[in-house]
Amino acid sequence: MSERITDLIGWGATLILLLTISSQVYEQWRTHSTKGVSHWLFAGQLAASTGFVIYSVLQGDWVFVVSNVFLLLTALLGQVLYLRNKRNTQDDRPR
Repeated sequence: MSERITDLIGWGATLILLLTISSQVYEQWRTHSTKGVSHWLFAGQLAASTGFVIYSVLQGDWVFVVSNVFLLLTALLGQVLYLRNKRNTQDDRPR
């Protein structure tokens, strides 16, 4: 298989994964809710994406470097939104 086709497969998979993860982050932003979302989803994604960025750089695979940097940023945004929404939910509870 040519390198061009291989890269297109990598970029396509990246786009699908980013759209999937981004839709969850968008839903959190839109609803201001943490319902159905685990804190560990984004914590795990942050750890995995950090490792994959380092690995991809060491391998010199720029498709995965870019992919994993965007996944890392998405995880970071998701975690921030999760913590904000959780805090706001706790602030709304009667005391």
